[in-house]
Amino acid sequence: MTLFALILALVLEQARPLPDDNPAHAALRAWAAAARRWLDAGQWQHGWLAWALAVLLPTVLALLIYGLLNWVHGLLGFAWAALVLYLTLGFRQFSHHFTSIRVALESGDEAAARAELARWQGVEVAELPQQELLRHVIEHSVLAAHRHVFGVMVAFVVFAAMGLGPAGAVLYRMALHVARHWSVRTAVEVEDTSASAARRGWRVVDYVPVRATALAFAVVGNFEEALANWRQEGSLTKGNDGLLLAASAGAMNVRLGSGPPLGEPLYSPELGWSESDARVPQLAHLATMVGLVWRGVLLWLLLLALALLARAW
Repeated sequence: MTLFALILALVLEQARPLPDDNPAHAALRAWAAAARRWLDAGQWQHGWLAWALAVLLPTVLALLIYGLLNWVHGLLGFAWAALVLYLTLGFRQFSHHFTSIRVALESGDEAAARAELARWQGVEVAELPQQELLRHVIEHSVLAAHRHVFGVMVAFVVFAAMGLGPAGAVLYRMALHVARHWSVRTAVEVEDTSASAARRGWRVVDYVPVRATALAFAVVGNFEEALANWRQEGSLTKGNDGLLLAASAGAMNVRLGSGPPLGEPLYSPELGWSESDARVPQLAHLATMVGLVWRGVLLWLLLLALALLARAW
């Protein structure tokens, strides 16, 4: 049922993508905000309690509903798993930004591409050189593909293999949401306890999925370069994002980097990008990234299909 639930959710998400203001996501956002407001009283244990209530309670609720429906009839449990995946998977939640930027660049309208990237990430990119613009588009798209697609798939499959239905998908997306929206600092520049708990919790939840995504990209891309980057660059960076970008850069044979934030160039201000460097981000790398993502999705579906056949035999 895991494979068919994934396929059904992917097809539904492509045919009828959810709007950003859909009721399900709005309700979960409101719940997370309420949990933080109610329980974060300034102590570290309060931050973790708020995180647990915001993230784990919806996860347990999704599991209980799955168990009840699956007990009534297996098809009801399957329908619930597919519905939860439809609500948590998100190809179309980021792909329209990427598509608009790619179309603008291919048509020569670089100003429109810069404006779309600024709207997507909420930062000023007007002064970025074109190679830096392309680098940031690729980086943000790789991270978005992982967080909205591959990470959800991996969490769902792992939990489903343990008989926990779609609970993993809910856990992953709720942990991502609170990590993204609780990263607020106080007036004295000290991170509050709920934001710290959200950041640490997200690092733990994403530990296995991000490595599974990096491995998938390595398999469907330039395997040797991806593993070399993983060992050399990923080990030097702090956080899961750096590891994923290192492996992705090797898989696509392009220069990426998670160190400088958006707006700070990867290249030297004195030397710029080396024109002889074949790994300088080019417009063609956008198409390479799209192919990498879709091959990664097909790889996961193929592995699940093989597991299904092996289990049937």
